[in-house]
Amino acid sequence: MIQRLPKWVEVGSFVLALTAGIVNAIALVGFTHQGVSHLSGSSTLIGVELAGHHGREALHLLGVILCFLAGAAASGVIIAGESLKLGRHYGAVLGIETLLLVLSMLLLHQGSAAGHYLASAACGLQNAMTTSFGGAVIRTTHVTGLFTDLGITLGLKLRGQPVDKRRVVLYVTIIAGYLCGGWVGALLFVWLGFYSMGASAVLAGVLAVAYLFYGRHAQAGGGRLLGRHTNEAS
Repeated sequence: MIQRLPKWVEVGSFVLALTAGIVNAIALVGFTHQGVSHLSGSSTLIGVELAGHHGREALHLLGVILCFLAGAAASGVIIAGESLKLGRHYGAVLGIETLLLVLSMLLLHQGSAAGHYLASAACGLQNAMTTSFGGAVIRTTHVTGLFTDLGITLGLKLRGQPVDKRRVVLYVTIIAGYLCGGWVGALLFVWLGFYSMGASAVLAGVLAVAYLFYGRHAQAGGGRLLGRHTNEAS
């Protein structure tokens, strides 16, 4: 069950969502209102651009989508699992995400559209990394599913059925992190332009280092697993 997971899971989820929120806010403000942390808008825009006979713009959006897919695929190759578990290479994925965000920042500052692709790949990496926490399907780069699950939970509560309070807290935490990221990203972009992408890179880098230190400490202390019972609960 999700209750068996460490309490700091909410903290890590908040920071991941904050990171994605910053990236997407910068994308929306600086990429002609084009987001990169999720694909619903970009997929719709491809149809819009094709209807308007804007083939070049449609190809650009397709590139954004394919880079998100490539990032998610790379995460699957590196982590090789869906549930949260100590020993999987989350630190490596976060390190790659950090590098992609730094490169995206530099390319965007130079006016290169390649920065859009790298930012999208970074979001794909992150979104695929946190797939399942104790049976709860989690995404940290968009919140549509979380609002849907909260709505379902509210409906069950109104019917008098029991709800998983820990799961509700986790969902609300991720939503709050994403909203805060949007606010922070928009403010930073006004002050720093595309250099504001560096804030998300720093957050991803800090999480990578924190995971590596925690993993070593947990293994030295007898292997306190991040998700020791996750596979049983998933």
